[in-house]
Amino acid sequence: MGSSKGGLFKLTLPQDILQTVRDIASAVREKGYDLCIVGGAVRDIVSGKVPHDVDMVSSATPGELEQIFPDIQLSGASFGVMRLRRNGFEFEIASGRKERNYLDGRHPESVQYTRNLDEDAERRDFTFNAMRIDPLTGELFDPAGGLDDLERGVLRTVGEPEQRFKEDYLRMLRAIRFAARSNYRIEENTWNAICKLSPLAAEISGERIYDELTRILTGRFPHRAIRLMAECGLLAAVLPEVDAMRGVTQPPEFHPEGDVFEHTLLMLEHMAFPDTLLAWSVLLHDVGKPLTRSVEESGRIRFFCHEEKGAQIVCSIAERLHFSVRNKEAVSGAVRNHMRMAYVPEMKKAKLKKIMASEHFALEVELNRLDCLCSNKIMTSFLFFCDELRKDPEQKLLHLPEQWVMGRDLIAAGFPPSPRFKKVLDDTFDHQLADEFENKDAALLWAINAMKNS
Repeated sequence: MGSSKGGLFKLTLPQDILQTVRDIASAVREKGYDLCIVGGAVRDIVSGKVPHDVDMVSSATPGELEQIFPDIQLSGASFGVMRLRRNGFEFEIASGRKERNYLDGRHPESVQYTRNLDEDAERRDFTFNAMRIDPLTGELFDPAGGLDDLERGVLRTVGEPEQRFKEDYLRMLRAIRFAARSNYRIEENTWNAICKLSPLAAEISGERIYDELTRILTGRFPHRAIRLMAECGLLAAVLPEVDAMRGVTQPPEFHPEGDVFEHTLLMLEHMAFPDTLLAWSVLLHDVGKPLTRSVEESGRIRFFCHEEKGAQIVCSIAERLHFSVRNKEAVSGAVRNHMRMAYVPEMKKAKLKKIMASEHFALEVELNRLDCLCSNKIMTSFLFFCDELRKDPEQKLLHLPEQWVMGRDLIAAGFPPSPRFKKVLDDTFDHQLADEFENKDAALLWAINAMKNS
């Protein structure tokens, strides 16, 4: 199984998962093959943490694993990865392989399987991902020195950095995620290779960029990651619209924190347990400012309609990175609406109710809170919503009431279908939301009069 450099470790897996993994390992060993735990689970184990999931590597080929586990499913045909369900848990088992001649920064020209798991470790990305642990004994195998790098807080590639990154361009983004999340120092040669090869990241598929950036933005210390990406050129390659925010100065009386980029990083830093929608909305909320910046004769800096321009840019980014339709609409809507929150205390009652009952009200309120917290610190709108919700323990404000007057009611009253219906119905509903009608009959009477006078 190769030479051990790390000694024995206590397997910090939950007991039911540990026993299941050991049963799988025993079944593989009985047939004369090797099997070890790899990846993030190993990093957690050697750090004394409880892993969230368990991936494994085996010296058995996919066909041989199918002989041992008839119900195993092929997951990644190009990479020899299988999925196995046992006792309610799902595991990935990869066959040990050595790969050569990557032609497109993603897929190897050919995959060769190997019985030697140290050879498998040689083609992995970073040294701490080349470690593996025997689930039956707790013995650590560390052919690339990953344990020392973990203890020193250093991120280093296995072997020559440029070669590793040319094999899969996404590894450059993964390096940033690992380094930012754990505050690792990226080893000099590894960093220099990222800086040199960063333009190649533009060739990564939109789906893979989106998935990796979402992990970055919703993980620990996303502001560190975005800053590192800017410094090495990755941000310009995968999100040039965000990179363009660097150096875009703002009015110091409203933004003492600095330029648009620094303001955005500060908001990312202050996010608490962000979901995908909030994280992307924060990153992109001011993406329209570089294209709308103007300076008046007095020297005052303006960003007229930056929220509308920003929403258009978000839609372009969402198409490129293959956001889901729902996420595209939610993030672009939050960007388009983020300035209106400043005026909610003066809004008409109907408009306010519509805002509070909208699907993404919580997203927009939190975006506004972070925006104000990380700039002028005027929290008037956020506190206003808090007061309104406090007065509404049954949360009626979060749901619009049934609309009393509909088009069929106007038709029943003798009016033929007409384009005028929409405005009259919208106005009637606004008056209803403002509590200006005692009942449905009063609302209908108002609507009939409005139709007659329109």
